[in-house]
Amino acid sequence: MEAFVTQRVSAELLGGRDLGERATLLQFSSAFCRPCHATRRVLADVTAMVPGVAHIEIDAEEHLSLVRALAIEATPTVLVLDGGGRVVKRAAGQPRKADVIAALGAALA
Repeated sequence: MEAFVTQRVSAELLGGRDLGERATLLQFSSAFCRPCHATRRVLADVTAMVPGVAHIEIDAEEHLSLVRALAIEATPTVLVLDGGGRVVKRAAGQPRKADVIAALGAALA
């Protein structure tokens, strides 16, 4: 995952969805994206392991303005947000669980 520190995401920007207390895994998906389904499972596993971390999945096709605002170019894309909503990591494609856990380390630091 490459570092990306220029944006913040708020609950308001996400239509009122609450961010995690410590970090948020923000996943952009599309309906017929098989890697998106696998990504959902990986992120759910990680959020179950780490207290205070939320997983929010956004349908990219239904939220085009958000996709454009955050420069999402492919699905799945995962943004790792710190507790204040700052984007600390981003990755396109299906992540490995170990990579997600490592990226969370940057958000929780």
